[in-house]
Amino acid sequence: MKAIIQQDTTDPTSLAWTDTDDPTPRPGEALVRIHAAGVNRGDVLQAAGHYPPPPGTSDIIGLEAAGTIEAFGPPVESSHESGSTSAGEQSGTQPVKQWSVGDQCGMLLAGGGYAERVAVPVTQLFPVPRGWSLTDTAGVIEVAATVWSNLGMVADMQKDQTVLIHGGSGGIGTFAIQLARAMGLTVATTAGNADNLELCRSLGADILINYKDDDFVAVMKEHGGADIILDIMGAKYLDSNVKALGEKGHLVIIGMQGGVKGELNIGRLLSKRGSITATNVRGRSLDDKAAVVADTIKHVWPLLEDGTISAQVTKTLPIADAAEAHRLLKSREVTGKIVLTVE
Repeated sequence: MKAIIQQDTTDPTSLAWTDTDDPTPRPGEALVRIHAAGVNRGDVLQAAGHYPPPPGTSDIIGLEAAGTIEAFGPPVESSHESGSTSAGEQSGTQPVKQWSVGDQCGMLLAGGGYAERVAVPVTQLFPVPRGWSLTDTAGVIEVAATVWSNLGMVADMQKDQTVLIHGGSGGIGTFAIQLARAMGLTVATTAGNADNLELCRSLGADILINYKDDDFVAVMKEHGGADIILDIMGAKYLDSNVKALGEKGHLVIIGMQGGVKGELNIGRLLSKRGSITATNVRGRSLDDKAAVVADTIKHVWPLLEDGTISAQVTKTLPIADAAEAHRLLKSREVTGKIVLTVE
């Protein structure tokens, strides 16, 4: 098959569409022909050498994709002790769907998305939402799993709470705004210019903060503090985020765009009885990922299918232009999601 292969590990732009070995599905995995792959900041970090794939997974870039199932790996031996299922079933917390060759699907991947084919555990397959294209599906898998697992499963967001979402015009942000609004929360968000803030408003944000001109701490204090903060910045915002929390507030860190080391004022956090959680999806166990997938399908997919949450794919490029897609993502010239298409 062909895949995007980094020709020089010291050059993040040396991404070539070239021949490589076909993947072989293992027991419990499906072989999927890829039609489109979403572009994420984790991809850019991997190309720069800062986000290596977990041991035993593909070193090809790509954390989400959509396509058509071509085959399954060998059957998983049934065992009452292991709770194993057949290759065409989802395991984890509950069965979700019986899969067949020819089915279209979305995929949550640890790697391998920038390619013609990928082997993926069936527990990480998503049905294509009714009315959605494969291209739009490829751009929603990673953000849906990330946002729901953090806002829904970790922070346990509840109606009438206030959530602050940093980076509201990006892929994570545009999805998180819509989801939190659908769940009945008051949504505050940061973005860097008026056009991006207007996009956030159109998606349901109530409190708009220009991070270049406004002090988000002061704004959030005016609104009683945030019950939940979804943060992509990491160290740079750590102290300010703690200040912006309300009583019993929960800071959930999912990114490190602002660095990895920061100083924490434990006294301030303690006085608010606040909490901080740092998470990612890529490095979790198969069972953990299966639980995230099942819960995301249960709670989020109905909102995609009834139009409550809309697709935010704003740029598509041929997969051979992966380096340009990474440049666009880093430049912040686009909002929403970028998707690579595979002929």
